[in-house]
Amino acid sequence: MKSSHATANDAKHSVPTTYYQFLEISVRELLIEKGVLSAEDIRNAVKEMDSRGPELGAQVVARAWVDPQFKQSLLQDAPSAVKTLGLEIGPLQLLVVENTPEVHNLIVCTLCSCYPRSLLGLPPDWYKSREYRSRAVREPRSVLLEFGTDIHDEVEVRVHDSTADLRYLVLPQRPEGTGHLTEDELAALVKRDSMIGVTEVCFSAI
Repeated sequence: MKSSHATANDAKHSVPTTYYQFLEISVRELLIEKGVLSAEDIRNAVKEMDSRGPELGAQVVARAWVDPQFKQSLLQDAPSAVKTLGLEIGPLQLLVVENTPEVHNLIVCTLCSCYPRSLLGLPPDWYKSREYRSRAVREPRSVLLEFGTDIHDEVEVRVHDSTADLRYLVLPQRPEGTGHLTEDELAALVKRDSMIGVTEVCFSAI
């Protein structure tokens, strides 16, 4: 589960079709058969969703870093707060959890691969792998170490299990020395993995 899972090794991991994926296929085919949706409607929706990427989530994080009122709203009612930025996440129930000096949050989906795609795009293969899904719950600190994230013993690690009804997004800590950066520059620092919780946001002034 090293950080290389997120890059070169992604293609090497094939994830078996899950019960929920079979269910999705069955429901989709039934909707098409009954004329509720057309295959073209579904293709367009999938194309629109697949075009989304983690830069949308980074935009949300950066705004929370520079706007305390937005941050408070985001932690209380994430869907409504995100909508004020012109971002649409549909009926998704989203909960944003904040990393602090005392708490580090880690996101997993133990059943399949539930994930806030509307803000982060497609999930990486390692997130969907059985290894990550089981180990993130049993030994989160070891998993984090393999991504290069060393959490001090005095910091609590909280693991959040996403479901079909509830998705999580991590609000990483703003790195020190970034007080002079613009919101767009801050957003450029925020990567997908930090919003899952396997890494932290880093900044070097050099």
